[in-house]
Amino acid sequence: MTVASWVAMYFILWWLCLFVVLPFGAHSQSDAGDVVEGTEPGAPALFRLWPRLLATSVVAGIVLVLVMWALANPMLIHYWS
Repeated sequence: MTVASWVAMYFILWWLCLFVVLPFGAHSQSDAGDVVEGTEPGAPALFRLWPRLLATSVVAGIVLVLVMWALANPMLIHYWS
């Protein structure tokens, strides 16, 4: 596979993993008991984006390695064809 294929697969997996990682550890303003006037009570009380982006990058990298291993495994190639 070419490098462009790896990058494209990582990009797709990164976005999928982002939506999986986003809800972990999220607490709404109503859960925290501190609703700011004029905002949605379900909005996050503390939205820490950078740790989630880092976790998403690591998880997507691991998933990419597993997918590439599965695509190169002769036993699985025989099973899929």
